[in-house]
Amino acid sequence: MLGKGVLKGMRVTIGRFFETYINDLKYFPRVAAQEAVETRNRADTKGLMTIEYPEQKLEMFEGFRMIPFLVYDEDPENPRCTACGICARVCPPQCIWIERDQTPEGRPMKRPRNFTIDATICMSCGLCAEFCPFDAIKMNNDYEISAYDRYVDLVYHKDKLLRPVEYYAKIHPTEHAIKEEEKREKEEAKRKAAEARAKKAAAAAATKKD
Repeated sequence: MLGKGVLKGMRVTIGRFFETYINDLKYFPRVAAQEAVETRNRADTKGLMTIEYPEQKLEMFEGFRMIPFLVYDEDPENPRCTACGICARVCPPQCIWIERDQTPEGRPMKRPRNFTIDATICMSCGLCAEFCPFDAIKMNNDYEISAYDRYVDLVYHKDKLLRPVEYYAKIHPTEHAIKEEEKREKEEAKRKAAEARAKKAAAAAATKKD
């Protein structure tokens, strides 16, 4: 029959529409109960993915990408970023600008004096985070970035981009755990290599003494 597929699709759509309200009846007379919000994040949820925003918000999944941010471990004055400029070079819309810091004598330092991202043209592709060799720039999942003056409030400078490593671990727990494990493995390999060199040097010294 002509249009059978369309009718079948509409039946699914209408069914999902009414399932939303049937599911919410469990929480009546409460409006937008927290239990109802939590069910919207599950794969087996019934009905449409709707909540009472902004009073209640869905937790963003780990892979969600918005504007990048800079990571620092302990001191925000010494972020992981070394101002190498790789992120700015690989950025497709060229929305990253970096100015390297200098000593009072004018010598370049391995940290940015200014780090700017224009959020109005950032395409949230994540290439900057992917290519950064120091894990210094990561993708944020904060989607509430609307502003009245786009050319002022949506041009992010270093002070607005800096976030502690604890923030990174909170929004990207899986990735952070993998990076920490890789870091531990590298440190362990360095330690074993140093021990091997020390043993070799000690053996050579003993042989020379004999």
